[in-house]
Order: sequence, then C-alpha cells, then structure tokens
Amino acid sequence: MPPIIGIDLGTTNSLCAIFQDGTPQLIPNAFGENLTPSIVCVTEEGALLVGAAARELRVTQPDRCAACFKRFMGSHEQLSLAGKQYTPVELSSLVLKSLRDDACHHLGTDVTEAVITVPAYFNDNQRQATKQAGELAGLRVKRIVNEPTAAALTYGFHDRDSEKKILVIDLGGGTFDVTYMDVFEGTLEIVSTAGESFLGGEDFTDRLLASLLQKQGRQLETAELQEPHRVARLRQQCEMAKRQLTKLEAVKIKLPDAAGHIADDSLTVNVTRTAYAKLVEPLIERLKQPVAKALRDGRASPDNIDDVILVGGATRMPAVQEFVRRYFSKEPLCRFNPDEVVALGAAVQAALIADDQAVDDLVMTDVCPHTLGVETVKEFANEVKPGYFTPIIHRNTTIPVSREELFRTVAPNQREVHVVVYQGEHRRVEQNLKIGELKVTGIPPGPAGKEFYIRFTYDLNGILEVEAYVLASPKKYRTVLTHNARGLSQAELDEAIQKLQSLKYYPREDLENQRLLRYCERLVGEISPFQRPQLESAIDHFESAMSSGDKESVQVAQTTLLQTLSMLGYDFRGRGE
Repeated sequence: MPPIIGIDLGTTNSLCAIFQDGTPQLIPNAFGENLTPSIVCVTEEGALLVGAAARELRVTQPDRCAACFKRFMGSHEQLSLAGKQYTPVELSSLVLKSLRDDACHHLGTDVTEAVITVPAYFNDNQRQATKQAGELAGLRVKRIVNEPTAAALTYGFHDRDSEKKILVIDLGGGTFDVTYMDVFEGTLEIVSTAGESFLGGEDFTDRLLASLLQKQGRQLETAELQEPHRVARLRQQCEMAKRQLTKLEAVKIKLPDAAGHIADDSLTVNVTRTAYAKLVEPLIERLKQPVAKALRDGRASPDNIDDVILVGGATRMPAVQEFVRRYFSKEPLCRFNPDEVVALGAAVQAALIADDQAVDDLVMTDVCPHTLGVETVKEFANEVKPGYFTPIIHRNTTIPVSREELFRTVAPNQREVHVVVYQGEHRRVEQNLKIGELKVTGIPPGPAGKEFYIRFTYDLNGILEVEAYVLASPKKYRTVLTHNARGLSQAELDEAIQKLQSLKYYPREDLENQRLLRYCERLVGEISPFQRPQLESAIDHFESAMSSGDKESVQVAQTTLLQTLSMLGYDFRGRGE
C-alpha cells in the first residue's frame, strides 16, 4: 500500500510525518529541519523559493515574498509577488509540494496521498480550498482533519488506557481553536469545538510591531506601504523578541532605519515580559470567548476538565500559559512539542485510514464544526419574509449523523420547493455560507401547509447527502454535496455514500410506530379527561422524536409512551393493535 503522509499546513510553519514501525515519525526537510516556513518568494531571476530561503528574503525583499496566506484560504483574496498575483490556494500548494518532495526523498518512494490538517473552525470553502491546494501539489487528500483532533490523537495514541476529559488549546501562527473531548478505553470522542480564524501568534508579533512603530510616530498599515523594508526588518526583530521573552524577563530590540538596516548605534528599545503581557492583553481576552463556547456547547465547566493540552508554537508565550492557569486553576499539559504534535497526529490518522494494526484499538469520533441547515421563510403580520436559516444538523453534533426536520409549504397548491443549503450560525442566510441546493417537485396540490421532510446525512469525509420527501409520495429527492471529499476516487466516494445509507432511519415508515401512534390517538378520546394530558404529552414527545429522525431518541420516546399506557392500564402489545 502506498504511504499516506500526515501534513500540518500551518500559517507560520508547516511540517509532515509518516506512521512507520508502529509509531508516528516526523519527516525532515532538505535542511534536516522538521519545520518548513510557510513562506513563498519569487527571486529576481523568476525562480520560486519555499521555506527557509524564502524567509530570509522576506526581510530584504518583502515585495517578492508572501506569508500568512493560510488566513485567506477560501476567499477571493490575491497576494502580489514581484508584480504577479497568486491565490492562497496556489501559494499553499507550493508549500505542500515542497513537503511532498521532502517526503519522497526521505522515504525513497513516490508519495501521492496525504491527510492534511486544518483549523477546527475552517468552513466548507476553506476546507475545499485546502483540498484544492493538495491536488495542485500532486496529492490525493484522503481526509481533512481538525488540528486539535490531530493533536489529541497524538496524546491518545501514547496514552490509550486513560479515562479523562481533555481540552485542547491550539494557538498557531494565524488561527485559534479549542476542542473539548472525552478519552476512554482507546476512544477519543470529540464533544465540542470552537475557534477564531484570525487570531494567532502573528497577531501577537504585530501587536509589538505596531507599538514600536507608534512610538516612532508611524501606523503599521501606512508604514507597510511606505517603508516595507523597515517594517519587514522590525517584524523579524519583534518575532525574535517574542520568542526570547518566553525564557527571559527582558529583551532589547534595535530599531532599523527606513532601508531596513540596523547599525551599532541604532536606537534600542527595552521590552520587559510584564510590559509585553500588558500589551497583548486584548488578544488574551479574545481567547476567552471560544474557550467558554466550547465548554458551554459540551455542557462542561472548567472544573470538569482533567487536562488542558497546549498546541501550537504561540502557546509557549507566558501570557497564554498564565491565562490557562487562571481559567482552569491547573497547570497546562505540554508533553509533546507544540509545533510538532499536530503533524504527528495527522500521521496517526493516516494509519487509521490505512488500517494499520498498531492503531486497531484506537477509535476516534469527530463533530460537525458548523451548523448545517436550509433557507426558510417566516410570517410577520400576514407578511411572508424569506432569508431565514433553519438548522437541521447543529454544530458540535457527533458525526457521522443523519437528521431530518419537518417543513411545510407556504402557498396554496404549491407543487415544488427549492431547498437551499447553508452552513453557519447566523439567523439570516446572507450571513452564512451557501453550499448547495435541491429542487423538490410533485408535491400534491392542496392548501398551504402541506408537510414534507428534509433529511441531512453527514460523514467524516465531509460528504453531505440532502434528501427531501413527501409522506404521500413514494419518491425521494436527493443530492450529494461532496465539496470536502474531492480527494476521494469515484469508487471510494461511492462506498462512502453507500455507508451513509446505513445511518438513515425513517421512523414514520416503521409499521410498528404507525400502529402505536394510531392506537394512542384513538385512545385519547376514550380515557378519562384527567388522564388525557399525561397521554397527550407522551404522544407529543413520541411525535417530536420521530420528527428528529434520531433512532435513539425515538426508542426512548417509544418506551416512555408504552410505559405511560401501562400506567394508565393499557397494554398496546398485549392487545396486538
């Protein structure tokens, strides 16, 4: 079987790993280093440089270099290098190709398949863009994995027998993710995730950079345009100072001139760890909301967390570690190198995909990071207004999953419905991301309010099957949205879609459920008026559960309804109704 590498495509640095000899191992680049800077440069001769060489030129020739382009994945943003425009996908593909070439050289064989990690809070467009970058680099992307999940896989692989609740704090160069999970008996169950796509170590560097420029009477945005060499050199100095402050109480920064030169007599600024911590307080405050959201969605509190795992180079900053200590009243855990743990976890995920015997006792579940739903209308004072978002699969629902919701037509004799699918958390669809659509025809004529159902079935590969049907009609309308599954072959895609079918459960088509409902509805008119509210409540609960399409919920509601009947002196199964 061809090797599947795991890749951490980072904002600041990228790296890859392979699962070999029963353990994940990092793959060094051409310089013998594990980290490859995510920087691309076009030389004066027109050659493309990636990594360490491009990082050096970023200081002396900033107009020829691009960095931090991961932040713009999935957008229409373009970056200029030496007067030529490049998309974030194209730039990311060059980094991925460099990693692939390093892997081919290290392993002595061609590498064509990979698992690539992304921030947990990347949306559908951003994940799709990452897959496109992989394809441009000559890789079949077997799976996109959330970065905190990959980090947890590394810890879970080395500590399979533990039972604990873990929170992963992942602060990389450009993104921030929080993931809450349960670990038990070799199983990693993701419970909830939250994050911010524009918060990372680069922001902490820029905070110091902007402060120093401000003391010189300059604004960062203006200075970058007018004095790019000064800003590029000073940014390098600020990045070095930020790293040094993880170990030192104070550092000195020499301020470059307009050409980016630093002389012996250049003005020097002293920066203490305390002053820097105060400077970045607004960024530390921004960490709190995603942490609170992940805990709230997971119905947990800081006291419930056994271990807090730090991931990403920016978590080395004392201010970040102090924030974790205060919030959770415990020391954060950093057993593995925070720069490397995600790539190692991606290699473990690759081993799971390859059915490697070394991980046959390791099980991982994940969640849907964003809510999936459809556009609906609402009526206000007899006026129908479109553009509202109705969820079907809520964020942080464990996947794979199948859910359905009941909808109704809005006009008399409405014969068709246009189902538009969105991803996001906003109440209005224009604030969410449109990911597909489906037309449903053949609805029987009649008054407004004719019922039909929409079902979403979603899996770990990012495949979403949308299905709509009317109870009165045997026909089901469906479409399969495979934006995130582009790396799969047609055979693998067909197999994945086939597996989706096993997740589906249609409780209203179950004859036993139909008979029970009819029996109870008839019984409502026969029993004592004092007993009626209790039975109606149990019936409503049963119907609500059937509307969800969740098998476990239906079974619980069915048991409750049968128990209610028994308490009232009736035996549905005994009567054989």
